[in-house]
Amino acid sequence: MESNNPQSLPILSFEKIVDILVRLGVLLFLLGWCITILRPFVLILIWAAVIAIAIYPLYALFVKMFRKTALASVVLTILMLSALIIPSWLVTRSLVDEVRHLRELNKHGQLVIPPPSERAENWPAFAKPLVDAWRLASENLQAVIAKYSSQLRAAGAWLLAAVAGIGKGVLQFVVSIIIAGVLLAYSTSVGNAATEIFIKLAGKSGEQFAATTVATVRSVVKGILGVAVIQATMAGLGFFIAGVPYAGVWTVAALFFAIIQVGAGPVAIPVMIYMFSATDTLTATLLAIWLVITLISDNVLKPLLLGRGAPAPMLVVFLGAIGGFITSGFLGLFLGAVILTMGYKLFVVWLNSPQTEIEQSRVISEI
Repeated sequence: MESNNPQSLPILSFEKIVDILVRLGVLLFLLGWCITILRPFVLILIWAAVIAIAIYPLYALFVKMFRKTALASVVLTILMLSALIIPSWLVTRSLVDEVRHLRELNKHGQLVIPPPSERAENWPAFAKPLVDAWRLASENLQAVIAKYSSQLRAAGAWLLAAVAGIGKGVLQFVVSIIIAGVLLAYSTSVGNAATEIFIKLAGKSGEQFAATTVATVRSVVKGILGVAVIQATMAGLGFFIAGVPYAGVWTVAALFFAIIQVGAGPVAIPVMIYMFSATDTLTATLLAIWLVITLISDNVLKPLLLGRGAPAPMLVVFLGAIGGFITSGFLGLFLGAVILTMGYKLFVVWLNSPQTEIEQSRVISEI
């Protein structure tokens, strides 16, 4: 057992200390410079790694089918880009068409809001201010605009910023998917390098941390983000087929609420109420049935995709999604949930891991 006597410790000369400080300074300067250069791409690269980890089992299946890693990577990348770009284009086109239509109606003085139906009079008391505002807008839209001008300007500015953020997020998604395809093509070497990094950081527990990271990423992407995307897609199909105004906006809102674990209810329920007041009973009923199926699908999809249990408490996912959205925009909404959940799982693994040999020897020496 080594002695703890301070006199046995080596004494560093002044020149040696200066040499170490200079090396550390150069190293920190180089690291800081690299971080500054890569800062615009950090989120994209992290999300690309998350995508690559999540879809690796599917990539392995494609490799067995095509017998070539490069071809499997290209085909899978094209499929993912199609699954992202086509729905995004449909939602964007719907939003642009609705805004253009409203602008033309307002320009020609034809912008008319239908009055609330008689059934709206039977709504609960807390909805009365909404019904009154709706009725006033149907009778005198200019009066409503004048009355709520500041709120409408703030809402319009927020909506424009949100749409711009979504567009930027979709572009980041596209770049991340392309990078993920490249990572998959070199998955063996990249996986070995990642494992070596974990071992370098965590010692013998590195492999366990690496395995936990991979399992957590796949669990979150499938069981949380995957369920959210499926629910938003189902709700969006119902909105578009039923002819709900601003269907693209409500689809994106449903995706947001589904990711933060609130569910699509805050969007689906008001839409159902509106459709019963503004359209025929058959269309509203069919849409309501479809949206109810969408809402309860959460109870089926999550156990099916998550398996034995959630990777983290709902609060962790909620804070990760909200915090990521606030700090990093639309891409952060997805990435924040993954990163915070992964950090939570790694912390739990570290907390439950046994003491290292160094800690055990220190305890023995103290005894």
